[in-house]
Amino acid sequence: MASSRAGAQFLVVVACFALLQWSAAPSFLAPKPKAAATDLEAALRVASLVTAGSLPLATERPAAAYDSVVSMLQSWLIGGSLMLIIFAAVLVAATANPLTKRRAEILSQVENER
Repeated sequence: MASSRAGAQFLVVVACFALLQWSAAPSFLAPKPKAAATDLEAALRVASLVTAGSLPLATERPAAAYDSVVSMLQSWLIGGSLMLIIFAAVLVAATANPLTKRRAEILSQVENER
């Protein structure tokens, strides 16, 4: 019986020691610092970014081009009308807010009681 207890105690001590070693180990190692980029590498990076960014502009005709000035104006009118409707709905919702009306009503009742 005593030998089984000693074995269990030994296992507990070994498990605690393993847990201590595992938790004391570094959890994050920073990568080794890179050498500083040369001017040529930096210039090549900038040139590649500019080239990649301007590739959509290099197409002969953009996919969303307007065929005429009239179609462009129509789209602006439709977009402007939709924005006007949205702003009007927001204005109505802001002025017809029942919570704000209730607060004003309670404030007037409190002032009348004073």
